[in-house]
Amino acid sequence: MSDNKYVAYVGTYTHGSSIGIHLYDINLEEGTLEERKVVPINNSSHICRSLNGKYLYSIADEGVAVFAVEADGDLTLINKVDIDGMRGCYLSVDQTGKYLFVAGYHDGKVTVVHTHQDGRLGSVMDGVFHKGLGSVAERNFRPHVNCVVPTPDNRFLCAVDNGIDQVKVYRITEHNRLSLVDILRCARESGPRLLRFSADGKYAYLLYELSNTVDVFTYQCGSKDKNPAFEKIQTVSTTSDNVDRMHDAASGMCLSEDGNYLFTSTAGDNTVAMFRIDPSTGMLNKEFALPVSGEYPKDIALFPDGKHIAVVNHESNSITTFTIDYEKKVLVMKGKPMKVETPNCILITPMGY
Repeated sequence: MSDNKYVAYVGTYTHGSSIGIHLYDINLEEGTLEERKVVPINNSSHICRSLNGKYLYSIADEGVAVFAVEADGDLTLINKVDIDGMRGCYLSVDQTGKYLFVAGYHDGKVTVVHTHQDGRLGSVMDGVFHKGLGSVAERNFRPHVNCVVPTPDNRFLCAVDNGIDQVKVYRITEHNRLSLVDILRCARESGPRLLRFSADGKYAYLLYELSNTVDVFTYQCGSKDKNPAFEKIQTVSTTSDNVDRMHDAASGMCLSEDGNYLFTSTAGDNTVAMFRIDPSTGMLNKEFALPVSGEYPKDIALFPDGKHIAVVNHESNSITTFTIDYEKKVLVMKGKPMKVETPNCILITPMGY
């Protein structure tokens, strides 16, 4: 791993001084970032990379933009497409490289965009608007699709709806359409936000923005004629002790590459929590929830060596990095916070492909 080079892409809002996606070179040994350049794009609220590593997708005001990833990690714009709806908030790709999935927070829509082999984004293949009502709370009364994630078997798409407290599970049909096959109904006003699957595909972790918790599910793949099966086995808190959870908002979540740890970030509490994963059950044991020297840690990403973590602090306009001491169960800050205006998301990835 020491021979490999890595870069970090940080998407930002651009209504202020920032102009797009910030590109950072990573010092793996030191656990630090060094900004190289900014790639212009309007309001990059989420980014993801194609599985073959050749392309980077970004939410944009125009819909979705795709960039070619150069050998040094630099980005060259290929094209942008409209998604026939309001701007999205989350992106993911399927394992075939055929589909780009877009979550629509503002209009409660799940969109499927065709991706061409030459990297271009094509037409919208399907779009499904969620329906229903949540609670009477101001934020949580209508559909807000916050996250879209394919299942590990690549047969289904999970759409996490923050507004109506549900995860809708779709089958991807032979005609490139989404067909609803199941609904995971979450606790009222829990505000599900992000879904991650374990590397072996046996477990799913669902982060709740309003209840500041993580649910652990077992996952069994559905056959051609059978729906997938989720079974909840645990609920754990993301926050530190003795906090006012009414003003907190769980925001980021990631898994270590070795599959042994899960990390979450919580705004308000302004902490990162680390959970040790029991390999035999998938269940979580909280090791710590510690402050990150920033406000609204909207996203987090582990360095490839698993020894450091980067935290994107949206409200304090900063990125903070830490060494993770797994034995002492503490975070050690690396240098001063890096200034970047209204950062939304971070992706750490190998340079080139």
